Amino acid sequence: MRQFVVDAFTDTVFKGNPAAICVLEDWPSEDMMQDIAIENNLSETAFAVRADDGVYDLRWFTPGGEIDLCGHATMATSYAILNLVERGADLVRYRTRSGPLSVRRVNGRYELDMPAYALSQIPITDEMEKAIGHRPDEAWLGRDLVLVFDDERKVIDADPDIEAVKRLDGLVQHLTAPGTEHDIVTRSFAPKVRVPEDPVCGSGHCHVAPYWARRLGKTELDALQASRRTGCLHCRVEGDRVVLGGNAALFSIAEIFLPGEPNPAQRCGISSQ
Repeated sequence: MRQFVVDAFTDTVFKGNPAAICVLEDWPSEDMMQDIAIENNLSETAFAVRADDGVYDLRWFTPGGEIDLCGHATMATSYAILNLVERGADLVRYRTRSGPLSVRRVNGRYELDMPAYALSQIPITDEMEKAIGHRPDEAWLGRDLVLVFDDERKVIDADPDIEAVKRLDGLVQHLTAPGTEHDIVTRSFAPKVRVPEDPVCGSGHCHVAPYWARRLGKTELDALQASRRTGCLHCRVEGDRVVLGGNAALFSIAEIFLPGEPNPAQRCGISSQ
């Protein structure tokens, strides 16, 4: 099984968000996909199988289990398919648990079309303040929890109590604020799926981009994910969809040796002695 590792939402390796990708002819078992994700220990490992109609069925696994939507791993998968599997193509379509997705290459950048999450405002709690270290100005809940702050330094400098964050609402917890050099600044934490901080979260921007589009009165947003690795996203809100634009960089191509394969060490020239 061949596996690519691609850094998404960056134009250079060691930044953005790395994802592992396996483009396959048939599905492995769910246990095998989960074991590979645990072994990789990245925030996501993506598995894609091309159907007869040319559309790829796509699934995403974190070390803690399968999830319903992942933007950066979809971007990374698309980079691998468009550059290494279907060379010369400019569009790839997917079927996923969150409905149809597509990625198009436009002027050297990749544009990922994703569903926007509906948000409901919820009360601010002392637990939120204790977990993050600052009291948010607003709190919103979709699939994930969005905590809004008035100052980007509260997001950039935050040192959350990860165990306390795990007890908050939402699958993933996002801290977001207006930026000085970017329209918005965000950080994302996902301890419930064994990802303390997600370096760049595409599905998180399907929460925060619609919020900031309404608040700032603009449909296009320049977004900074202020993790240690950092990542840049161009967000365009189109009704109930969010188009995330960005770059990607290939880090590695490897071969996975699965249980039961004969003598994988010998295939690599390693003696059994």
